[in-house]
Amino acid sequence: MSKSYTKADVILIGAGIMSATLGTLLKELAPDWNIRVFEKLDSAGEESSNVWNNAGTGHSALCELNYTHEKPDGTIDISKAIKVNEQFQVSKQFWSYLVSNNRIENPQEFIMPLPHMSLVQGQKNVEFLRKRFKAMVENPLFEGMEFSEDPELLKEWIPLVMEERSTDEPVAATKIDTGTDVNFGTLTRKMFHHLDSKGLEINYKHRVEDIKQTSEGVWEVKVHDIENEKIEYHTANFVFIGGGGGSLHLLQKTGIPESKHIGGFPVSGLFMVCNNPEVIEKHHAKVYGKAKVGAPPMSVPHLDTRFIDNKKSLLFGPFAGFSPKFLKTGSMLDLVTSVKQDNLATMVAAGVKNATLTKYLIEQVILSKEKRMEELRAFIPNAKSEDWDVVTAGQRVQVIKDTEGGGKGTLQFGTEVVSAEDGSIAALLGASPGASTAVSVMLEVIERCFPEHLKEWEPKIKEMIPSYGEPLLTKPELIREIHASTNEALDLNDQAYAYIK
Repeated sequence: MSKSYTKADVILIGAGIMSATLGTLLKELAPDWNIRVFEKLDSAGEESSNVWNNAGTGHSALCELNYTHEKPDGTIDISKAIKVNEQFQVSKQFWSYLVSNNRIENPQEFIMPLPHMSLVQGQKNVEFLRKRFKAMVENPLFEGMEFSEDPELLKEWIPLVMEERSTDEPVAATKIDTGTDVNFGTLTRKMFHHLDSKGLEINYKHRVEDIKQTSEGVWEVKVHDIENEKIEYHTANFVFIGGGGGSLHLLQKTGIPESKHIGGFPVSGLFMVCNNPEVIEKHHAKVYGKAKVGAPPMSVPHLDTRFIDNKKSLLFGPFAGFSPKFLKTGSMLDLVTSVKQDNLATMVAAGVKNATLTKYLIEQVILSKEKRMEELRAFIPNAKSEDWDVVTAGQRVQVIKDTEGGGKGTLQFGTEVVSAEDGSIAALLGASPGASTAVSVMLEVIERCFPEHLKEWEPKIKEMIPSYGEPLLTKPELIREIHASTNEALDLNDQAYAYIK
């Protein structure tokens, strides 16, 4: 029986924030293109982009201490913080364009203003935070940041954190009011709702089983229609694999040289969620602390006000864990089946190098609730166990690859685009800062994979993202202009809180 093929210009695998962003960008740039999406779950934004499955608070490097580090000469390197912040500004500009041009509505349903803070304890950490503050506040991207080690002022900023806190140890914090809380699941669904109205075909309950390139250079995608129990075949000139942790397996199926010698290390997570409205009301900020010595970057503790379904929530975590699954809805065999002949040595080297990480994850898995409460009490001294529940977050797959600097089997803690030399296929691997930098990352995909269209598309990209192609760092006036315009478009003001129940 011969196969029947359905043709498309573009196929997007996975209905998360990345595919939603790339699909929306391409529909603005090439409205006549036929774009088809396949998602194995029954709705969009339900795996890595789901509000309960990611930190989702708008990673803009305003408070995340792991984006800055002290160099041997004592100075603070803020280059990564600058990069992440600039990427988040690009995302805000694009979202502002979508709201201003009626592509999506009611921005308060996915983004809210929220102070971002860093909190440290102990004299050495206080000195580090002071130096970090001095390095950052001089930069126009971090304008308005404040530093304090005055307990009375800190009580005003973070009353819940300072309540019944011992004064034996120095405490300091930085605070900046231009932070946000972002619900990427809601944003994803808003973008797909708009794309659906523009004729983009979204197929839920469709699992991609194979991807291979024909002799003509076109990609053939084998898809299992789960609901109707049948196999479909689709072809496209360009395929984007945005399936979260599931992307690695699909990338390996493509057989492209760029997919070789890459592995994945799955990390699960848990959060403590407050169930006491009185406690929730006492806190209004995203507060990041410092990771314990030897702990991985994904374990940086934070106490976050969140806005979920128009309701204020309070989360603390994350507590790392280990599961061999690559997706929350994945298989227990995901890790084993990702090991191939070409990446076996890379994976073995990573296992040897990361023995301490493995030990840390095992220790995290067996933590009791009371042990987790002890860690929470470093933030909230008088936290009561009955006020907090444990919630399982999503799965993350950290990229393992061979690098010049790190050698064989280096564990990467970022987001990475892997694309074929001919630009006909691209995949997104990795985790944080992920969703917050989605627009920058998808623009990178467009630049890599559609270079022949860039000259034609550039005016439209500049319309959507005014800072496109310009380093914000050297243009303080442009930064202020972008802050003002995005805040107005996204309604990031006091009135936004009227949406909270």
